[in-house]
Amino acid sequence: MQVIVRDNNVEHAMRALKRKMQREGLFRELRERRAYEKPSERRVREKAQAVARQRKAARKKLQREGLLPAAKRRASAR
Repeated sequence: MQVIVRDNNVEHAMRALKRKMQREGLFRELRERRAYEKPSERRVREKAQAVARQRKAARKKLQREGLLPAAKRRASAR
């Protein structure tokens, strides 16, 4: 992973790096690998994640079809 520092603005580069790491799921993976996870716990977690993904996909589909109100967007501070 690489971030270019422009005009010696290290803070901006650090924020960009953290955003990239967040998108890649690196922080989540580090948290998961912090301690041993039993195979049975892993299966339960992965199953729960799959169910959550399916529910999210179904919700998005209903929103696109107009059967559910669209999710409220957060106002950015930019």
